[in-house]
Amino acid sequence: MKFAIEKNLIFKSLSHVQNIVEKKNTLPILSNILLEAKDNSLILSATDMDISITDKLNCNIVDEGSTTVPAHILFDVIRKLPETSEIEIISNDGKIMSLRSGKSKFSLGCLPKEDFPIIEIGDLENEIIIDSQKLLKLIDKTKFAVSNEETRYFLNGIYFHKIKENDKNYLSLVATDGHRLAKSDSEFKEDFKQIPAVIIPKKTINELFKLLTDYNGTISINLNSNKIVFFIGESILISKLIDGNFPDYKRVIPTDNNNILRVNRKHFSSAVDRVSTITNDKLPVIKFKLMNNLMNLSSINSENGMATEDITINYKGVEMDIGFNSKYILEMINNLEDEDINLSFKDSSSPVIASEDSNPDLIYVLMPMRV
Repeated sequence: MKFAIEKNLIFKSLSHVQNIVEKKNTLPILSNILLEAKDNSLILSATDMDISITDKLNCNIVDEGSTTVPAHILFDVIRKLPETSEIEIISNDGKIMSLRSGKSKFSLGCLPKEDFPIIEIGDLENEIIIDSQKLLKLIDKTKFAVSNEETRYFLNGIYFHKIKENDKNYLSLVATDGHRLAKSDSEFKEDFKQIPAVIIPKKTINELFKLLTDYNGTISINLNSNKIVFFIGESILISKLIDGNFPDYKRVIPTDNNNILRVNRKHFSSAVDRVSTITNDKLPVIKFKLMNNLMNLSSINSENGMATEDITINYKGVEMDIGFNSKYILEMINNLEDEDINLSFKDSSSPVIASEDSNPDLIYVLMPMRV
């Protein structure tokens, strides 16, 4: 195998592919990236047995061939080369790969291609065609609410499913950790009758987000109840799905929150950030006192003192005191975009709904805390 390629071309591809590879592996081959040089193309592949990614690049192939090399070492070597570098890679026996660039030369140990596990795409009969930026926005608005709690593994991903409301078809993404919920929908003209409801793992979501950030165009999604495949330009991301039942999230979205508060988003976010400065990291709770066109924010810490701030709001509802996790409410506010946002309340012990006028298909729900 022998080929030449520009640094910026292979580095961008490596930055995606090497992310799949875990730092520590019981199987040495899973620490490696598969390089295949053929038909004037370089194909890079990586897998952790749950996720697999393949990326294809055009380059000058002198001799066709393939081998596997340590992913993170190759990435670091190429990362540290000058930006305009031309790189030559040679592997004659599959045991050692030589990398040359300018006056730099590296030799990396290889493992045979035959040992590298390949996750087959298989015959996935269900397909969705979607604009990459539309899917990127759906993920961006929901991924922060994915749970990290391993015991409730079915919450460790985004619930990807179709819904039908008012004779309209939507692709809906939902994430929750039990304390907060994020739901973002996008209308589709066609009806995905056969598309199963699935839970896409958090790691897959994070890698998908990075790929979509670098791609602008139409993508294809193929899936069944066990596997999902994303075709993004010259990249293919394959992932197993979480085997579990996502909770009935509709039950936790309030329908009778009639006390509506409207507030400038940036002013609100800044005030929450300031008042949360002295909160306890283990219990970052802030109390909100809602009054006629006024909201008082306060926090008390037995070690650090207290903080309080008043904000002018548009509110004619019932007066109440309600507490929230300051980190959660900040993330929620900062994922909205309008200048003014809406918060709707029922009482001091019920969840709050956050929304914005420009995106009625986005909804956030946050559980209160005792204060």
